[in-house]
Amino acid sequence: MPTEPGGPADSVLPLERFRGYLSLLARVRFDPALRGKLEPSDIVQQTLLEAHCSQALFRGTNARQQAAWLRRILADNLRNAGRDLRLAKRDVSRERSLEAALDESSARLEGWLAAEGSSPSGRAAREEEVLRLAEAIAGLPESEQEVLLLRYSEGWTLEAIGERLGVSRNTAARLLRSGLSRLEDRMRPASPGRS
Repeated sequence: MPTEPGGPADSVLPLERFRGYLSLLARVRFDPALRGKLEPSDIVQQTLLEAHCSQALFRGTNARQQAAWLRRILADNLRNAGRDLRLAKRDVSRERSLEAALDESSARLEGWLAAEGSSPSGRAAREEEVLRLAEAIAGLPESEQEVLLLRYSEGWTLEAIGERLGVSRNTAARLLRSGLSRLEDRMRPASPGRS
């Protein structure tokens, strides 16, 4: 695979680097009716396996293109999981909307980190930060992950989040504050005295 001289953010990355990122996107778009039969991590594993087997077909040269390619594979796998388990009939408009929804969720994650219009090197650094953010969120307790994803990746209100989780608005707000605090700690660069 080609690599460019600008460093890891400007080049194609090892597929495993995208696991946390794909997990976040899969979790947000995962049909809750599939639970018990399948988990988002199963879909992500399948996505990475398919990507590994078809790496020769990838024509991109950077992490942004690689992420878009992986999102398309993930969308196909999410769509197929529902169809295979007979949860939905084939609906082309729904299939297209799933890809668009994954792209939108990814854009919201990026937007959470930085404003539009940055330089190419700034965008590359932000892409690397999105992967770091995904890894950091994946290390949080499940309820905090869910609240952060629904709020910042999907733009849901605290009331809607509380309803989805079966908790009060205040509990959803508390989970959001706690998740943000833990996330801030996980994203903070390690100082020389910290391990």
